[in-house]
Amino acid sequence: MLMSSLTPLGELENACEFESRHIGLTEADQAHMLSVIGEASRRSLIEGIVPASIARRQGMQLPDPLTEAQALQELRTIADRNVLLKSCIGQGYYGTHTPGVILRNILENPAWYTAYTPYQAEISQGRMEALVNFQTMVCDLTGMPIANASMLDEATAAAEAMTLARRTVKSDSQVFLVDQDCHPQTIEVVQTRARPLGIEVVVGDVVALLPHQACFAALVQYPGSTGAVHDWATQAEQLHGQQAALCVAADLLALTLLTPPGEWGADIVIGSTQRLGMPMGCGGPHAAYLACRDAYKRSMPGRLVGVSIDAHGQPAYRLALQTREQHIRREKATSNICTAQVLPAVVASMYVVYHGPRGLQRMAQRVASFTALLARGLRELGFELVHGTAFDTVSVKTSDRTDALLARARDNGYNLRRVNAVTLGVSLDETTTRA
Repeated sequence: MLMSSLTPLGELENACEFESRHIGLTEADQAHMLSVIGEASRRSLIEGIVPASIARRQGMQLPDPLTEAQALQELRTIADRNVLLKSCIGQGYYGTHTPGVILRNILENPAWYTAYTPYQAEISQGRMEALVNFQTMVCDLTGMPIANASMLDEATAAAEAMTLARRTVKSDSQVFLVDQDCHPQTIEVVQTRARPLGIEVVVGDVVALLPHQACFAALVQYPGSTGAVHDWATQAEQLHGQQAALCVAADLLALTLLTPPGEWGADIVIGSTQRLGMPMGCGGPHAAYLACRDAYKRSMPGRLVGVSIDAHGQPAYRLALQTREQHIRREKATSNICTAQVLPAVVASMYVVYHGPRGLQRMAQRVASFTALLARGLRELGFELVHGTAFDTVSVKTSDRTDALLARARDNGYNLRRVNAVTLGVSLDETTTRA
């Protein structure tokens, strides 16, 4: 073949095919749409809609289009610039091993791809069964009688717990106490949600605040964000004595070893299920959970899967108590959370089935043992620990060496938590090894 007859490579790349497949509209499609609405061009359409004060006056300097393979390679090149470190930051995010059977058959399976509980529940019995298993798992571990089919994340679940308590508790107080050892992101989301609702959020040591601070509810972390394992039974009694509710943000893996909140007086229990088989994924998505007393069920947020009987007298799954939700109650719904994190919730559900009760307990014992070994080693090196007991997190007093220790940890491939200027936190998880 003569060189002069070759088609230029630029034309053979056909980057426009990738562009049109994702953007969709061809020039002919656009011309037809413009003619239907009576506009001569895209420019005239934009000028008629976008105010001149905010309209862009100059064109965008965009690079030449890429093929799909070229775009993926460029994205890989950008991603390769990331420095991958082992995260020991904790704060509700932990390393986990996703079992291969769950990875292949659920997380990577398009048949399961949805963030929602099904709109046609009756024809989605398999998904309903998985969510009932999720709810049952949450109830078993928290010691609460009822749980929903997941929430968006732990922080928003905490905010929903606050508003649920406000709706149900017979108290004139507008104060919501938040223990200072809750996760920082949880505290910030609760404060943001409370502001327009006229709720006053008081952050501090709940143990010290309760004797002299009236409130309609309090939120505590179990175990604490910095690692403390506190017995909140006394505070539960104090709150109930003033007709207030106790909300608990609890770690489900830790609850396989610790006394469930429902057994020492918790009214609402929330938390994340991320460490139950769902990768951290740059911060999400991860399913949260919300469980509560039976008396609160008609005010609880989120979706609820129940077991009923079909026309043939056979057990069947359905969405229950839907009169609480936005598609029926509209602005009077119990929450603006009208959805769930179903795929991560199903992963957590199947992860628990995969490991079973004994497997989860053994995993929790392994994490706690590694934490105890770490604490002992730090003490032998002369460090002072903030708390005497811990499940998976150790907080270390570092004096003026905080920045130097953080840098040294990064150099060795670890991200630690900077609790404050004189304290570091180290969180361990399922992926921790002896090395």
